[in-house]
Amino acid sequence: MPTTEDSVWIISGIPSAGKTTVSKMLCAEFSKSAHIEVDWLREMVVAGHLAPGQEPLAESDAQLELGAQNAALLADSFMDKEFTPVIDDVVLLLQLTQYRKFLSRWPLRLVVLAPSVDVALERDSQRAEKHVAARFSYLDEELRTQMQGLGLWLDTSEMGIGETVEAIVRRAGEALLAGSS
Repeated sequence: MPTTEDSVWIISGIPSAGKTTVSKMLCAEFSKSAHIEVDWLREMVVAGHLAPGQEPLAESDAQLELGAQNAALLADSFMDKEFTPVIDDVVLLLQLTQYRKFLSRWPLRLVVLAPSVDVALERDSQRAEKHVAARFSYLDEELRTQMQGLGLWLDTSEMGIGETVEAIVRRAGEALLAGSS
């Protein structure tokens, strides 16, 4: 079984599930690591930018795929230089296909942070920056339908960030995706 440092980590969950904070803290567990926040990569598109789910859907989905593809290429580059990449993204099958395609050389570990929607909405209301959980709360059902049985699922409704990272490290084997290198 590969060590946790020779894997690409993907931290998923609905908005306000804690992906960014957990990803940064998980990075601190490794000797060399990099946090890849896919929202930032998607925001690099200026002219023609579409938010997830925005019309036309074919173009919106193409931009979601492009974000995952670019994150995967960046993660691959970090892996080549022995940095453990931790990708922070809302991952459904559309994105997972891109990660599997472009990161086929590396073991992939998927962690889905799955607090209740009510907890995510409460966390979102307390954030100083963007407030998007209400708009994207429908993704909870999509995640549970499309991604169930893949990777490590953690109901973080009652967990603090430290407890969450501790659980991820302790249960890293469950995060390893079948069929990854």
